[in-house]
This record gives sequence, structure tokens and C-alpha cells, in this order.
Amino acid sequence: MLRYCLFIFALTTFFYSCRNKEVTKALIYEGPMSEHENVLMHYTENDRVKAILKAKKIFQFQNGDEEFPAGIYLEFFDKTGKMTSTLRANSAYHFKNENKWRGRGKVEIKNIDKNQQLNSEELFWFPGTRKISTDKFVTITDAEGVVYGTGLEALEDMSTYHIKNITGNRDIVD
Repeated sequence: MLRYCLFIFALTTFFYSCRNKEVTKALIYEGPMSEHENVLMHYTENDRVKAILKAKKIFQFQNGDEEFPAGIYLEFFDKTGKMTSTLRANSAYHFKNENKWRGRGKVEIKNIDKNQQLNSEELFWFPGTRKISTDKFVTITDAEGVVYGTGLEALEDMSTYHIKNITGNRDIVD
């Protein structure tokens, strides 16, 4: 009987070891590490508010990137605390390692002092150099009229800008 049990055990072990074993790869989670809703953030520098950010939803990723899938609204302030401009986009993404922001959808920047508005479907903002750029179609509206073009490089406050390919004439705004 002992021989019979050892034979069955050996046979079972043999067949068990001969079957195909699945090798599984470890899954790496690349989704957000945290999610925040109805966010209001104040960015300060030397105890002065530089910007206020409002977002309905923020996803924060392990590498420090942030996604704003439900849109973003920013207000920018000068040294005296006066609001100088606003930025609105249907969605946004902050690339932390590159110190770069991307706004998509209906992107709108308003310069309050110059009563000027920029519209585009995509815009990149580089806080380190305080510049904005896009290769997409842009519209700039101010007291003098409307300028259309494709591609733009500008300072973040729109005090100076260069449209790469102007596609329309400047129309007078009523």
C-alpha cells in the first residue's frame, strides 16, 4: 500500500510539473495617485498672491504631473495685487519635469489692462520663461480690431507677441 501511495504521489507530481505555467508580468499602475474636486489654490511668492487656480477636478500622478480634465481657470496678479490677466481652458495638463502647461479645447487668455483677448484650441505656457506658444489657429481681439493667424509666440501677459502665419486682415472692432 505504501508503494502504491508513493507511486500515485510521484505520478501526480510528474504531471503537475509538466503542465504549462503562465508567467505573469507585474502590472504597473500608471493612473492618478490622487484625485481632487472643486479645487481653489493660491500661488504666492514673497507673501504676495501671484495666481489663483480654480478647477473642478485634478488628477495627480506619481511623477508629479497634473491633469485637469474638467477645465481650468487662472487669475494672474501683479506686485500690487491687481489682477492683470485670466486664462481659461476646457482641459489642461501640467508637465512637472518640463515646467510646462498645456491648455486644450476652448483656450482663452484675457489681458485686463489692454482689454485684449487671445483664443486658440491649444496653448503652451512656460512659467520659467514667462512665455506662451502654439502652432494652432489663434484669434487676438483688442480695441484696434481682430488678428487671425496660425502659430504664436508671446510673453505670458501678451505685452508682446508674434503671429507666425497671419491668415486674415485686421478688422476694426465696433
